[in-house]
Amino acid sequence: MPRNLDLSALRSFVTVADVGGVTRAAGFLNLTQSAVSMQIKRLEDSLGQTLFLRAARKLALSSEGEQLLSYGRRMLALNDEVLSRFGAGGHEGELRLGVPHDIIYPAIPGILKRLAQVYPRVRVNLVSSFTLLLKEGFARGEFDAMVTTEEHPDRTAEVLSSRGLIWAGAPDGLVWQRRPLRLGFKDTCIFRPAAQAALDAAGIPWEMATGGESEQAVEATVAADLAVTVRMEGTLTEGMAPIRPEAGLPALGRTSICLYPGGARRDEVVDMLLSELRRAYSA
Repeated sequence: MPRNLDLSALRSFVTVADVGGVTRAAGFLNLTQSAVSMQIKRLEDSLGQTLFLRAARKLALSSEGEQLLSYGRRMLALNDEVLSRFGAGGHEGELRLGVPHDIIYPAIPGILKRLAQVYPRVRVNLVSSFTLLLKEGFARGEFDAMVTTEEHPDRTAEVLSSRGLIWAGAPDGLVWQRRPLRLGFKDTCIFRPAAQAALDAAGIPWEMATGGESEQAVEATVAADLAVTVRMEGTLTEGMAPIRPEAGLPALGRTSICLYPGGARRDEVVDMLLSELRRAYSA
């Protein structure tokens, strides 16, 4: 007789694998840690396979777990799509999300794709700008959710992670040796004042190599080894590389990635979006 997989247990397994632990998965699933652990154990027993290698207090997927993860993601996506398309009261309308340009990749494309699979009748409107403008739009009620990068978050912000700021230039570039140091920033880049203040404090003269609001112009100038810029750790685009600390450029401190849920729309679509954003940027 054919057997059926327990999709609830499968969802717990996939979530644990994606977020890297039972504790965080329990928060995303609104379950207790023991409930998640029991579901994983039940899934392992039903398949007769060990899905996680438990060593040094860190979970790692076994080879069987890696294979199941690929199947599990596809099965859950199809399950959610069927429920959305044929379930009563299917969600539709527009979902408005604001994200700064420099942290769109690699997380946002995957998030938008999964939302479209689960809620095919919901239109997602993504707005990319710098944090100050996003926050002005958020105050006017223009977003259902907003992610920001800021040094001093508002009291209403949910701080997802803190990341170091680094100097970036062209791979194997030499422009960092020039004085005055040539800088590539948009006029309204939130990292620009901090970089200029740090250089002033270190006694390093500087001049601007770019102007206006084109991020593409900044990236092209840096990739051509005509300027340096500042980025958060883990957000360098193609054509950029970290400048080594021994180059002598001043330390820049850290900044926070924050989440602001909007108040205009609160339903399971927004809840899924918030959960996905937390998962992506809390790592």
